[in-house]
Amino acid sequence: MDTSRSLQRDRETRLSHVPREGGSGTTLTLVLTKLPKSQQPVGLAIFALSVTFAPAIGPTIGGYLTENYGWRTIFFVNVPPTILMLGALYLSLDRQSMQLKLLKEGDWPGILTMAIGLSALQTVLEEGNKDDWFASPFILRLAIIALVSLLLFVSIELTVEKPLIPLRLLKGRNFGFGVASLTLVGFALFGSVYILPAYLGQAQGYNAEQIGNVLAWTGLPQLLLIPLIPVMMKRFDVRYIAFTGLMIFAYSCFMNTEMSPDYAGDQLWIPNIVRAIGQAMVLTPLSSVTTSEIEPQDAAAASGISNMLRNLGGAIGTATLATVITKREQFHSNIIGQSVTLGREEVRTRIAQTTDYFIAHGVPDPAAAHQQAIIALGKAVKHQALVMGFSDTFAVIGVALVIAAFAVALTRKAKGAPATAH
Repeated sequence: MDTSRSLQRDRETRLSHVPREGGSGTTLTLVLTKLPKSQQPVGLAIFALSVTFAPAIGPTIGGYLTENYGWRTIFFVNVPPTILMLGALYLSLDRQSMQLKLLKEGDWPGILTMAIGLSALQTVLEEGNKDDWFASPFILRLAIIALVSLLLFVSIELTVEKPLIPLRLLKGRNFGFGVASLTLVGFALFGSVYILPAYLGQAQGYNAEQIGNVLAWTGLPQLLLIPLIPVMMKRFDVRYIAFTGLMIFAYSCFMNTEMSPDYAGDQLWIPNIVRAIGQAMVLTPLSSVTTSEIEPQDAAAASGISNMLRNLGGAIGTATLATVITKREQFHSNIIGQSVTLGREEVRTRIAQTTDYFIAHGVPDPAAAHQQAIIALGKAVKHQALVMGFSDTFAVIGVALVIAAFAVALTRKAKGAPATAH
C-alpha cells in the first residue's frame, strides 16, 4: 500500500510540473507582421513572458491545485486564459475570408513526413530512457522511422517550389546562429523546468505544492524584469543583452553543481533568482537578433522554424537530462560503493552506530538491527549518488547555455539596432 501511494504521489508531482508550451509560433508571427519596428521590442517582451515566465510559474499553480484539489484540476487552468485570448483576437485581428483554394498548394508531402518524423522522435525521446533506449526493439524501430521521415522532410523542403518550412532561411547568419542559440535555450529552459521538480521530489521528498513554492522564485522576478528589457534594448546592443543573459542563466546552473543531500529549497533560493534574471534577459533580445534580417513575407516561416526547433530542443533536453541522471547516478553509486566496504574502519563504525540507533528505537534483535543498519547505509549511498547525478545535469545545462551565448556572439549587429551605450 505504501509503495502504491508513493507511486501515485510521484505521478501527480511529475504531472503538475511537466513543461508545456502552446502555439507561440503564431504569437511571434503577429509581433513581426502586425507591429511597427519601434514597437516590436515591447511585443517580443510580452512574447517572452509566455515562453519563460509561464513554464516557471506554471509548476507553482499546478502544485497548489494538485495538493489541494487533485491533479485533474490542472487541466482546467488553461480555460480562463483561452477565453480571454479568443476574445482579444476576435476584437483585434482584421477580418479576412477563408481561402480554401490555397489547400491545393499545400506542401502535403512535407507536412506528412514532418508529422510522422516529429511524432516518432518525440516518442523516442519520452520513452527511450524508460525502455533502455536502443535495447528496445520498439524504440529502435521508431528511431529509424524518425530518421528516415525527417531526412525525407529535409529533402522535400529543399526541392519543392512552395515548402512548408523554407529551410533556406537558416543560411542567414543571424537567423542560423540565432536559431541554434534558441534551440539550446529550449534545451536549458525546459530541461531545468523538468530537473528542478524531479530533484526536489526524488531527492528531497517535496510534494507538488512545496516544489511549486520553490520554483515560484524563478517565475515571479521575471514578471518584474521582462517589462524592463525593451528599455534596455533601446540603449544597448541586443546581442550583448542576450549574451549576458545566457551567461547569467548558465552561472545559475553552475551554482547547483556542488549539491549535497541537505541541498533543498532554502539553498535553491539564490540560484533561482539568478536564473530568473538571466532568463528575463534572454528571449526578447535573442528573438530580436534572430529575426532582425527576416523579411515580412518570411516572418511566419521564420517564427515556425525557430519555435519548432526551440520546442524540439526542449524535448531533447528533458530526454537527455533524464538519461544523464540515470547514468551518472549509476556511475557515482559504483564509485562510492567501492569506498564503502566493511574493510574500512569508518564504515564499520557507521554501521555500529546505526545499529545502536535502531536498537534504541524499538528493534530488540541485534541481528535485525545490524541488517537494517546495512540497508540504511545502502540507501544513504544511493541518495548521495542521486544528488550527485542531478548536480551533473546542471553542469550539462550550464555548458549548453555557454555554447548558446557564443552562438549569439557570432551574429552580426542588427540593422537599425541602437548603438552601444558608453
